[in-house]
Amino acid sequence: MREGGKKLRHLGLAAVVVCATSGFALAITGAQAQSNEMSLGQRNLACGSPTALDDGWVTASPESTGLDGARLCGIAARLKEMEADVHAVVIVRHGKLVFEQYFAGYDEPWGENGGRHEFDATTKHDLRSASKSLVSLLVGIAIDRKLIANADEPVVKFYPEFADVKSPGWDQITLRHLLTMSSGMQWDENRGWDDPKNDEPHLGNESDPIRYVLSKPVARPPDALWTYNGGSTNLLGSILERVSGKPLDAFARETLFQPLGITDFEWKNYPENKKIAPAAGLRLRPRDAAKIGQLVLDHGAWNGKQIVSADWIAQSVKPRFQAIGYFSGLFFYGQQWWLGRSIVDGSEVKWIAAMGSGGQRIFIVPERDLVVMTTSGLYFRTRQGDGALDMLTNVILPSVRDKN
Repeated sequence: MREGGKKLRHLGLAAVVVCATSGFALAITGAQAQSNEMSLGQRNLACGSPTALDDGWVTASPESTGLDGARLCGIAARLKEMEADVHAVVIVRHGKLVFEQYFAGYDEPWGENGGRHEFDATTKHDLRSASKSLVSLLVGIAIDRKLIANADEPVVKFYPEFADVKSPGWDQITLRHLLTMSSGMQWDENRGWDDPKNDEPHLGNESDPIRYVLSKPVARPPDALWTYNGGSTNLLGSILERVSGKPLDAFARETLFQPLGITDFEWKNYPENKKIAPAAGLRLRPRDAAKIGQLVLDHGAWNGKQIVSADWIAQSVKPRFQAIGYFSGLFFYGQQWWLGRSIVDGSEVKWIAAMGSGGQRIFIVPERDLVVMTTSGLYFRTRQGDGALDMLTNVILPSVRDKN
């Protein structure tokens, strides 16, 4: 899940720069002491009041949606303690944007050298492998529009010109197997970036990455075992281009981003072959990425308009495999979506997530009508998503006052 970034060399860099203005200091004090005379509105302004932008979000205070705003004011301090290098935190409750906070820190934007970057509500950020979850939505849209019959279509149907390279067993692999990363093809991303046996770099370095993926031998029957596989997502993105007759970013703009009111995005190319990188190349503003979470939470609808069918969302977030080998096997996998759970006040709270290298996360918590989006810069670091999960489990979910 390293997605083509350069190896992080400066592991000792400070993780989070917390705003040190007097207003922020007062916000922390206000959260800790009842005697603080600052008004609730002032406290929210200092520690997470959403920026007013004409981008389709209705904004509100945390309290108006049943969240403990004072507790949310502790997010920055908690992230600093975790050395999480989080760049953005966006919280949506009951369909309203109620909290956003941004921090400067180390980042490695796609195709650029690593360094210190500033972030705010208008700054795009790499999503890395969270891009895969959006590809899943686009496949559902293509099926809704009859561009693809269904997810059980054989992959080779879309690539007749590669009949000479496909290995035995490829005839049994379907789009659904690609979506669930259970194709059975021989694939290994769990190696050092410079290891020639790591398949992921080949997606960017091969002149024809689709030929590379289709030429991989089938090591086991489809639907038997889950193996993390960016090559599967690349095939899905390529198939979307073939059936739509448009570049992937153009298809995404027309069918997904424009209906969501997302106008500022990039879907980056691989540096060597200049092909669009479906598995890792998307860049969005965090508050726009949170719209993706809200879309899934609302069963494929945005502002009352159905963008992708509710049935496709249900299929996508159904647990299908234990994700052995990633995140200690604690998570499950659906159709390019992760599924997990947190323990809050002794009770299990289930969530859905898009996840990307460096700590990019879109958490969707249906039981709490909640979406949390975080970006981070911990590429090539162990436990890179711990800060986001800790924040969700130990700060945000406990801040929910009403449970529906």
